[in-house]
Amino acid sequence: MGHRPQTFAVIGLGTFGSIIATELMRFGNHVIGVDIDRKIASDHAEDLSQSLILDSKDEAALREAGIGDCDAAIVAMASDLEASILTAMNLKLVGVPKVWAKALNRTHHRILAKLGVDRVIHAEEEIGRSIAQILHNPYIRDYAALGNGFHVVNFTVPESLEGRRPRDMDVLARFEVRPIGVMRGTDWLGASECDAPLQVDDRLILLGTRANLRAFAETI
Repeated sequence: MGHRPQTFAVIGLGTFGSIIATELMRFGNHVIGVDIDRKIASDHAEDLSQSLILDSKDEAALREAGIGDCDAAIVAMASDLEASILTAMNLKLVGVPKVWAKALNRTHHRILAKLGVDRVIHAEEEIGRSIAQILHNPYIRDYAALGNGFHVVNFTVPESLEGRRPRDMDVLARFEVRPIGVMRGTDWLGASECDAPLQVDDRLILLGTRANLRAFAETI
């Protein structure tokens, strides 16, 4: 059963915001792009459900545009501190239930958190950690933080693990790493395949703390 389409507002259609907006569209959602720059907004008119030329520092303008009816909004511009903070505050005031915002630094993060922003994103830090993790171990193809101390990694099965059954692998239990599924090519084989023998180049999806996942990967 698929997710119901949601309505998202993406405020600021620079590189970061436009990637988020177009990906959300690709997932079948209704996406309202907002930018103060007329050219930037019109460049996205064909790609998004709506593209509005709007000053998000103006609460009344956001309210009039119906942004308060969105399921969630993301403040994607961070370099203009005043615009970011006022936009986040206004999104809360017009009633958006879930607001995410990109932060430039720790001070910016603290201000956004005090305004009640639901999640503060440090894009460069998050991407940097992910890239470092992937570079560090060639078997790790992708890496995602769950925000509670746990991470999920996409681990490519090497020859040394061919024929092993994930649930029987002592090394996983030793490092408190849990297998949650297997990808074979483009097919999701699901958690049931954790009881089946692995093949070379299967992608084993693993859950654990960063330290435990790293310790496991370094033993392979």
